Amino acid sequence: MASKIQEEGIILPDQHGLRLDQAAAELFPDFSRSRLQTWIRGGALRVDGQQLRPRDRVTEGSILSLNAELEDEVAWKGEDIALDLVFEDESIIVLNKPAGLVVHPAAGHQQGTLVNAVLNHAPDLSQLPRGGIVHRLDKDTSGLMVVAKTLQAHSHLVDQLQERTVKREYAAVCVGAMTGGGRVEANIGRHPRDRKKQAVLAVGGKPAITHYRVAQRFAHHTHITVNLETGRTHQIRVHMAHLHYPLIGDPAYGGRPRLPKGAAQPLIEILQRFPRQALHARALGLIHPQSKEPMQWEVPLPADLLQLLEVLTTYDREARPDEAY
Repeated sequence: MASKIQEEGIILPDQHGLRLDQAAAELFPDFSRSRLQTWIRGGALRVDGQQLRPRDRVTEGSILSLNAELEDEVAWKGEDIALDLVFEDESIIVLNKPAGLVVHPAAGHQQGTLVNAVLNHAPDLSQLPRGGIVHRLDKDTSGLMVVAKTLQAHSHLVDQLQERTVKREYAAVCVGAMTGGGRVEANIGRHPRDRKKQAVLAVGGKPAITHYRVAQRFAHHTHITVNLETGRTHQIRVHMAHLHYPLIGDPAYGGRPRLPKGAAQPLIEILQRFPRQALHARALGLIHPQSKEPMQWEVPLPADLLQLLEVLTTYDREARPDEAY
């Protein structure tokens, strides 16, 4: 159901000369910049009664008037799907997403998604953009996500993501024995031939920065810890494949399973049958939208990754210089 919004704000001296959308974001912090830009273009947000463009500059003393209908942002239905809640208050939900759960309804996945689950848990999220989801994980990536419960929290979290102040740490298991950690800075965009995939692009794309370090090295594989500065689609999977260390089980970027010569049967079986990319969002840190206090959460590795690491430890252990693998 739609609700009516009627608010006014006056341009202060330190806001003189700002773009209209910038000033509006300061005066109406409960709403995201993109939503305010839509209202400006549609005439729902005016300056001294005049309809301007988002990029037009404002002057001290001008009055911004907002008269808008806040429609439900999503038409998706809540479903009774279990959620692994890590933290919840009046502003945010932090949850541990299992592998195999799609985040947003889309063609072929209108039901049974994380959004359906959170709408069942908190029906008011239907009034927020994308059901309160501010970032996502791939279907087969497990781990921590944050969901906004209010417009103010949504706007604040989106700003944190854009300013790269949200801390996200992942555990991953790669094909190949790395010699050490490093940093990848390579633009990512739509693959030029396969539109369902992303790729590192020499020209175009969006800036993407990934940091990684070795957590455990095996003879033919590496357990790494990954931190993101940016959050591009498939970023870790694309960057690690670009380095020629694709994630175990990655159907899009890893190719066929690579079996070490003379590998033991348990190692062969788990490498051939591992059901997803070996990637888990293990830690999340952010500034709480309401209290402005820094908060951080961690969750353990899921059972399938623990089993994978146990098999690698037993059957793909790193050889010492005085012994052959």
